[in-house]
Amino acid sequence: MKFNRENKLLIGLCTAAAILIAKLFTIQIIDDKYKMSAENNTMVYTTIYPTRGIIHDRTGKILVGNKVAYDLMVTPKEVEKAKGFDTLALCRVLDITPEFVREKMAEFSRNRRRIGWQSVVMIKQIPPETYMKFAEVAYKFPGFRGQARSIREYPYNAGGNLLGYVSEVNANYIAKHPEYKAGDYAGMTGIEAARENELKGEKGHNIWLRNSRNQIESRYRDGEMDKEAVPGDDIMTTIDAELQNYGQMLMNRKVGSLVAIEPSTGEILTLVSSPGIDVDQLANIGQHYKEISTDPYKPMFNRAVQASYPPGSVFKLVNGLIGLQEEVFTPNTHYPCSMGYHFGKNKLGCHAHKSPLNFEESIMMSCNAYYCYVLRSLLENPKYDSIDEAMDKWNEYVKSFGFGQKLGSDFPSELGGNIPSSKYYNRVYRKGGWKATTVISLSIGQGEIGCTPLHLANLCATIANRGFYYTPHIIKDSENVTIDQKYKEKNYTMVDTTHFHKVIGGMYRAVNSGYGSGGTASVAAVEGLDICGKTGTAQNPHGHDHSVFICFAPRDNPKIAVAAYVENGGFGATWAAPIASLLTEKYLNGEISKERKALEERMLNGDLLDRVKVKR
Repeated sequence: MKFNRENKLLIGLCTAAAILIAKLFTIQIIDDKYKMSAENNTMVYTTIYPTRGIIHDRTGKILVGNKVAYDLMVTPKEVEKAKGFDTLALCRVLDITPEFVREKMAEFSRNRRRIGWQSVVMIKQIPPETYMKFAEVAYKFPGFRGQARSIREYPYNAGGNLLGYVSEVNANYIAKHPEYKAGDYAGMTGIEAARENELKGEKGHNIWLRNSRNQIESRYRDGEMDKEAVPGDDIMTTIDAELQNYGQMLMNRKVGSLVAIEPSTGEILTLVSSPGIDVDQLANIGQHYKEISTDPYKPMFNRAVQASYPPGSVFKLVNGLIGLQEEVFTPNTHYPCSMGYHFGKNKLGCHAHKSPLNFEESIMMSCNAYYCYVLRSLLENPKYDSIDEAMDKWNEYVKSFGFGQKLGSDFPSELGGNIPSSKYYNRVYRKGGWKATTVISLSIGQGEIGCTPLHLANLCATIANRGFYYTPHIIKDSENVTIDQKYKEKNYTMVDTTHFHKVIGGMYRAVNSGYGSGGTASVAAVEGLDICGKTGTAQNPHGHDHSVFICFAPRDNPKIAVAAYVENGGFGATWAAPIASLLTEKYLNGEISKERKALEERMLNGDLLDRVKVKR
């Protein structure tokens, strides 16, 4: 029994020894990580930054490319060990001031314990021609070296708000994205932010060894452990660069937005927010950030997807379609208009036109009274037990067009807008304390309705498609990027497709009936294009009314749907309709006809900034 215990003890000791020896063998011979960890005090890592993916337009044109710049890195302890350097000589080479150099070195000295033997950035994004001058005399400045990195360049002026900018990450960004480190860059807005994962690429590194005098001596293991940077993936957008540029020209010196969608795909052709960020400012956003952020016209605010506006009279199309579906009227129903809709001692006004009108004529002439009758019939519909139930059904219909919610586009910071419900009015007026005439302004797209220009462009695409839309998106399928399947699925409204041709007839007549016929959008007519449109004049309590227009073309097999929203622009036909129709003509015909050159000139040179009240 004793012998057995001794044998067991011996076997246990031998087993433990074997395990220990195997572990030591693994640590010292097979697994390098412990050895590398031990050598970390003598190893210097230099980061290799990847080139960021290129952003193309739908035809392959480069919207955002890359160019090389250099960061000047300094290792303060190496500079100290070298016992100084010729400050004036460095300043002459880099075209900087001695004060700048002294302040930077003093800052590094104060943080010497934290920095240690690390290399830190002293000057960012030095142009290649300047860096080459430094490279020729770099041997005179121990502790200083250049680090190449790619920065963005913009060969095409296609919208700073659309493309977005790239900048160095800060502490807040790193806290939310721990995979980033100080000195890294990331997309902060626009497409750059939305597709950061594809565009960023993967960093690499070189490893160097220091000798006993802390001088870099050689590559670690002859570069065996170095890692190449992996470039970011290129992406193809749905944007038409030429059209985007033209849209920006039309919206120059105006406040508002211009959005164009291809109805058959939901692809966004143009997304203009004005005033916007110029691409020249994007190239060096740090230098221009204060100027942009303090601009009273808020160029960083992307009105196309973030501004909540009343849709105005273009919303009559939605109410009309709901009324047809609910069978509260027919296309042949005539309603009177005596300069507006009268109820009690009140009136919702309207402009002078023939009376009574049928449905198509009401769209063509944009009659306010007609849609007051329609909305009142919807909310007082006897098929519903209460106005609350009728209102919530109306709300459900409207939301099926994409209003009152984020459309789900792949563009960041999209606003959902607002469509009121019975719950809202019960809270404001108390339950039973309101009726159809209380909310009659909803009939003409006023009151509590709020939507973005993207919502309006999507409405236009929905009508062009006769009852469905594809979720608007800005990225196309390409070799390296696959878009979500949801962007390829049809979203149907709750209105039967058979009703849409009745609305389209009115939109066609609004544009193509000829001057003097009563059509509110005759200024938008282009021979041969069969543009269908609807004007809107959205009330603005802070100044001139907003000018609104939506249109699509051609009438059959539509290729483009456009929404123009010009703040303080007045009537829809004054600014929004000409701008939207010019964009449509440019896209479909490639040029503006001679007959419309004067109109184009007026839109390009129009300046409405003084109409907009801003806080200065």
